[in-house]
Amino acid sequence: MSSYKDLDIYNMSLELFYQVHSASLKLPKYELYELGSQLRRSSDSVVTNIVEGYGRKAYKAEFVRFLTFSWSSCLETVNHLEKIDYLYNNVIDDIKNLIERYKGLSAKIFSFIKYVEQNWKT
Repeated sequence: MSSYKDLDIYNMSLELFYQVHSASLKLPKYELYELGSQLRRSSDSVVTNIVEGYGRKAYKAEFVRFLTFSWSSCLETVNHLEKIDYLYNNVIDDIKNLIERYKGLSAKIFSFIKYVEQNWKT
């Protein structure tokens, strides 16, 4: 692996970020800067923390720390999407699929954290 761009979790999270960002703009105007903003920030945090952690990969503990931030932001994003699905049913197309994809990403990030903890050489 020569770049964070070689990580599946990076590519998945970036693709999901782009989808969630544009989808969040479909929320009612009064939610754009509340729940919509929280959703955009948590989704961005997933991918950004992977990149920042990779930049610290020479230090296993730091890498794991930022991957953990990414994982927790992924869980937060699922929570925001579930709230939006409940409060604004049918505003975001295929929101259930987005939720399931974020849950899958969460599992992959968690597995990668375990891999780094057990196998990463610094």
